[in-house]
Amino acid sequence: MHVRNRFCQIAGIHAGDRNLTVRKCYVPVQVRRSNPSMRDAITGLIGRYDQLGRYLDRAAIDRIDTYYSQSAVRLAAVELINREAAAIVREASQLLWLEDPELILPGGNAYTTRRLAACLRDMDYFLRYVSYALLADDLTILDERVLNGLDDTYKSLGVPTGPTVRSIALMAEVVSDKLAEEGISDTTAVRAPFDHLCRGLAATNVRAR
Repeated sequence: MHVRNRFCQIAGIHAGDRNLTVRKCYVPVQVRRSNPSMRDAITGLIGRYDQLGRYLDRAAIDRIDTYYSQSAVRLAAVELINREAAAIVREASQLLWLEDPELILPGGNAYTTRRLAACLRDMDYFLRYVSYALLADDLTILDERVLNGLDDTYKSLGVPTGPTVRSIALMAEVVSDKLAEEGISDTTAVRAPFDHLCRGLAATNVRAR
């Protein structure tokens, strides 16, 4: 059974042409921001130890070491996203349409130019915040800037999250493939923020409403 998501739309489908262009899910929401400034892994770690009045222990040193050892991969991923964001969204959306073509047919959730344009914009929104979380190595950025408030938005619109979650997972695949072409095979750290968004959206269970 194909779940239709009124909130997911594509842009750039050419009439009579099976060349599917880009699709996109999720309209940016007004999120509650508990802290207007973004943190990174190091300042967050030091802040926690400072509040406890403790010296940095072995676990903290290891965490900092991991952060710096992954810095080259994170920077490469962020540079790639900045450089090829439009291509990443386009490729991921094409894969989604091939998996679930009903989304772009009349009556589907990605049908009409307006919906397609909104979908593209929203996939780009997710990708942009993934790049922030990647660079900072701080997934709470995604909680504060994207996921908080999203459940209420989806509830009010009656939107299932299945296609949205799949589009994010496909963007992770596209980014990983492009990094592999640049010689970076271990993309575990790069996939983490995409996976976090997928888990957060799936947890809302909007599909069951």
